[in-house]
Amino acid sequence: MEAEHVEPDILVETVDRDGHPIGSLEKLAAHTKPGTLHRAFSLFAFDSDDRLVLQQRSADKYHSPLLWTNTACGHPFPGETPADAVRRRAHDELGVELADLVEVGTVYYQVDDHTSGLVEHEFNHVFTARIESAPVPTPHEVADVQFVDAEALAALRTETPLTAWFDDVYGAIAPTLAENYPGFGATRP
Repeated sequence: MEAEHVEPDILVETVDRDGHPIGSLEKLAAHTKPGTLHRAFSLFAFDSDDRLVLQQRSADKYHSPLLWTNTACGHPFPGETPADAVRRRAHDELGVELADLVEVGTVYYQVDDHTSGLVEHEFNHVFTARIESAPVPTPHEVADVQFVDAEALAALRTETPLTAWFDDVYGAIAPTLAENYPGFGATRP
């Protein structure tokens, strides 16, 4: 693992099991075994055809490089609202503005990323939204994007390794996605 890809001054908000803030910690330290519970977010954004926007993480990422994942994910800065962090990262990573941004729930998980040796121990705020323009990926953040319907996502999940957190987050919100994005169809967790 090459930690030089992480800016050392990026702090995440540490939280208790109920999501109440208890402090802050440098981002890489929060992801080092055994992992420190911290606030995160995941965005599942759709185009006008109800296709989910997936991103392939940049090769420059210290964590899960070149793996496919949901539209955007990350961490609010201490004191930043999760919704503001989602908007910030969607713009920074994909150059998109979001419409109809809705928090659809929270997911707690602790998963090991065996490739990097890091731990995802997160209280994750999950959002859905619409994108209003074509993504313009920032190369040091995103290697590629693709738009998938439910069938294409199911195929991708069986054929390609995804980020360590994807299954936990997607499994928790799949019914909400099918209900709110009819063109996405009956998703299968």
